[in-house]
Amino acid sequence: MRLTALTSAAVLAVALIAPAPAYAAPTPDPALGMEQALQRDLGLTADQARIRQAHEAAAPVVERDVRTRLGSRFAGAWYSPEDGRLKAGALDEAAAALARAAGALPVRVDRSQQQLDAVKARLDGKAAAAGRDVHGWYVDVAANTVTVSAATPAAARRFVAASGLSAAQVRVVTSQAPSPLYDIRGGDQYVINGNTLCSIGFSVNNGGFVTAGHCGGTGSPTLGYNNVSQGTFAGSSFPGNDYAWVRTNANWTPRPWVNNYAGGNVAVAGSQEAAIGASICRSGRTTGWRCGVVQAKNVTVNYSDGRTVYGLTQTTACAEGGDSGGAWMSGNQAQGVTSGGSGNCSTGGTTFYQPVNEILGAYGLSLTTTGGGGSTSRIIGWQDKCIDVPNSNFVDGQRLQLWDCNGTNAQNWNFPGDGTIRTVNGLCMDVAWGSTAPGAAIQIVGCSGNPAQQFVLTGAGDLVNPQANKCVDVTGWGGTGTPLSTWDCTGGANQKWRRG
Repeated sequence: MRLTALTSAAVLAVALIAPAPAYAAPTPDPALGMEQALQRDLGLTADQARIRQAHEAAAPVVERDVRTRLGSRFAGAWYSPEDGRLKAGALDEAAAALARAAGALPVRVDRSQQQLDAVKARLDGKAAAAGRDVHGWYVDVAANTVTVSAATPAAARRFVAASGLSAAQVRVVTSQAPSPLYDIRGGDQYVINGNTLCSIGFSVNNGGFVTAGHCGGTGSPTLGYNNVSQGTFAGSSFPGNDYAWVRTNANWTPRPWVNNYAGGNVAVAGSQEAAIGASICRSGRTTGWRCGVVQAKNVTVNYSDGRTVYGLTQTTACAEGGDSGGAWMSGNQAQGVTSGGSGNCSTGGTTFYQPVNEILGAYGLSLTTTGGGGSTSRIIGWQDKCIDVPNSNFVDGQRLQLWDCNGTNAQNWNFPGDGTIRTVNGLCMDVAWGSTAPGAAIQIVGCSGNPAQQFVLTGAGDLVNPQANKCVDVTGWGGTGTPLSTWDCTGGANQKWRRG
């Protein structure tokens, strides 16, 4: 079924008299709504949803390391829920060894990412020859091929031939025609030119929010969910891209929240890009919270009206008319804004989003978040106690412990934005000896750039070391004075942390 825009006068009138959404602070467990949606849409238990999010948060860090080690021989990477790990393509055993050293599971493949990207670039160069029966094309790293989706195999073959490629260089799949999704709200509804409904993607510190470009052109005025004057499109790009920036007036305050359609908000902590294969959820006014997995990145989509958009991310999350422009989240990390899709939330579908980091870069914006680079806070966990440097003894090899929160520098931690967590005098939290085994000590040492010093605090409250793929754990569920160590992520309360 083709998705349609809900822009009639009747629909607009109903939307404007709907109750105004409440701007509430995030609930104590801001990921709860997302975990419930993951359980519903991916068939997970509550524990499986929490553990999966912890593992997925580690995957992008491992992917960066694999990419750096392999350089031009990098052959793609994707998260495998069956293994709970990031997999990486390897052209030979030497590449496989480097991938293993970075913490990934190597999979032998024949083509590098560069070779696959070159095939996709050939298709991009002939986008005008695609025709409306060809719906999109992208690099499928897990299959180590380029996939062309079309209404019929014949339409795909004609396009591939026109691009000067052989049939052996691509894989063809049949699909429904995607179309832009108008009339949407990701976080909250807004109105463009008095007659088009769209949705806020994410707040930005520069004043306003980012959203989909097909919602309105530069200079278009907007009204908020309450029909009060809101702002103006400061920039918009569609087709080619599908992003925009609305600059709001002084009556509107950016907040680091996304409506979770479960009575609360999901807090936005940053915009680290999720790996292929990771779970992801989107927020929209028509179908609420819906989840799926990331299938492919840098997808070229040829919409049913003949307009082409490049660089989108493809997912299995469903969407319907009225969901466009909304916010996409993986854990507590912003991912993008809804562009379009096909299918529906009764039978399933495919939906595409424009990555948020590209939008921020295009307009020189910064995301409104709950924390940020250079910020300092305590790390609070089991029994409401803090991660503590014993006796404020800031020396190499000092093991960390759980202690009553007391406001001293022994419990103040800096988050510089590079994946490290540092004491006030610049030492880094570290997994002793870079161990990947459970039970390794959590300590402080001089910062070296070692993967043992990389930590991700997920939206579910897990503090994960990606190299070990394990969580920071209060040993034996102890109390004050208990040393900290690594352990398999279980979702237990002795592995839950928050900044405060």
